[in-house]
Amino acid sequence: MATFVYGMNLSLDGYVDHMAFDPDPDLFQHWTDHVRGLSGSLYGRRMYEVMRYWDDELPEWTPARRAFAQVWRAQPKWVLSRSLTGVGPNTTLLTGDTEAEIRRIKAQHDGEIAVSGTVLAQGLGALGLIDEYRMYLHPVVLGGGTPFFAGARPPLRLFGTDRFGAGVIRLTYRPL
Repeated sequence: MATFVYGMNLSLDGYVDHMAFDPDPDLFQHWTDHVRGLSGSLYGRRMYEVMRYWDDELPEWTPARRAFAQVWRAQPKWVLSRSLTGVGPNTTLLTGDTEAEIRRIKAQHDGEIAVSGTVLAQGLGALGLIDEYRMYLHPVVLGGGTPFFAGARPPLRLFGTDRFGAGVIRLTYRPL
């Protein structure tokens, strides 16, 4: 059975914004290694549209960006959306019964599956389907935006901490 992990970069005041956190080389390598080790990724529509950036090869990319794109493209991806009509390579669009689809994916796969998107994570958390929360805290205050938790925070216990690069701390929590 797969483990569902919701992890994102966020500010000290709890907001996620992919444009505000340009990871240093150590953290970027961590994300590449993390994605390489995944059994797949589960996305909501908005986060999937952000990540589609990695489907195209851009000439200005560094070798590190090319490496990330390669591992991202290679992994299976599932997208929950009622508005999308199509998705990119190696991606399955899920439009039916959300809970049944997610439980099927969890039961049919082993390893870790990343959950990406605040609204998706909120819904899966409410169903008790998120096994771990990983908050990558950056030393930045945004003052507003999309919160890491899209609704009420589930009861959690701290499981671990790690440091990355220039001041990023990962807090790992598991539901009680």
